[in-house]
Amino acid sequence: MTDELQKLPDDPTLLKQLLLEQKMLIAELREEKQLLLEQFRLAQQKAFGASGEAHPGQGQLFDEAESEELAEESEPSTVEGHTRNKPKRKPLPADLPREVIVLDIPDEDKVCRCGGTLHKIGEDRSERLEFIPAQVKVIETVRPKYVCRCSETEDDNVEIKQAPVPPAIIPKGIATPSLLSQIVTSKYQYGLPLYRQESMFRQYGIDLSRKNMSDWMIRCSESLEVLYILLRQILLQ
Repeated sequence: MTDELQKLPDDPTLLKQLLLEQKMLIAELREEKQLLLEQFRLAQQKAFGASGEAHPGQGQLFDEAESEELAEESEPSTVEGHTRNKPKRKPLPADLPREVIVLDIPDEDKVCRCGGTLHKIGEDRSERLEFIPAQVKVIETVRPKYVCRCSETEDDNVEIKQAPVPPAIIPKGIATPSLLSQIVTSKYQYGLPLYRQESMFRQYGIDLSRKNMSDWMIRCSESLEVLYILLRQILLQ
């Protein structure tokens, strides 16, 4: 310690300059230390913490069924002195089409062991939901042509009468409004890309390319622009 003090200059100006250099060096060391600490914390976060780039819920992508089962509403029920959770099922909509299937026992089984006839005391009912896949059909429009036979033989300017072509969003196209509505809803409401819809239509034996569907989406947006402007005006009011 004495040797270090003897090396210090006696000039006050030099001492002040040396002290200032020491303070600047300490400040730089502190900044470097803080930077190393931040890098260390960042490395720990990347190695052991949840990644910020992952989509919310991505870790639970394949256990959705289990998580939904745990979140299902339940009501408590008491059985033999203890309480347990019994799943609560919401009733199915009453306006849905219904098919009633009656499962009855044969007539020969409606006889008691004593020989008496069994009588009905009640019944149990249960509901199950059946899904009918979407149906695809072809609408063929026939427009007969009519002409006068007399004019056909006497006049070169023959008048042919025929029903007008029905209006369509895409003239001369195969897409009906219901088909366009299905494609638009699947893509923009349920996030189903056109290439997946192309695969779905292929299951029905229909070769409907994503390029055609993409062109249809553009034509639909042009046709619905009037409706968009009207809705925007109502919203701004």
